[in-house]
Amino acid sequence: MPTRTPRTTPALTPREADALRHALADSADVTVFVDGTAFRLPAAARNAVVDLLERLGDGNTVQCVSVAEMLTTSQAAELAGISHTYLRNLTDAGTIPAEYRGSHRRIRRSDVEHWLELQPRSASEAGA
Repeated sequence: MPTRTPRTTPALTPREADALRHALADSADVTVFVDGTAFRLPAAARNAVVDLLERLGDGNTVQCVSVAEMLTTSQAAELAGISHTYLRNLTDAGTIPAEYRGSHRRIRRSDVEHWLELQPRSASEAGA
């Protein structure tokens, strides 16, 4: 699965947001055009796209990120090869950024990988 950088889209202008809200009202169909070919989205994809569009229509800035790119603390600690406690300490200190979903931390895979790249390598890892 390719890793994609999360994309943040700024809020729409009030006029654009109103037009989008009006277009989405009672809509059960979302069709996209790819290279001039119409493609009707399946229900699950339609729901995700409509949710994104509704958030823009509400005047919110949105960010699109794949679920697999956001890790739980357990997954991030395992990836980094460190304890959960040490990982929580790193996120508390801001060394590794974390986002919160309610009371649960979520950590971007890319942030863990970046932190790992900055760590000094031991002599055995360096091939000495």
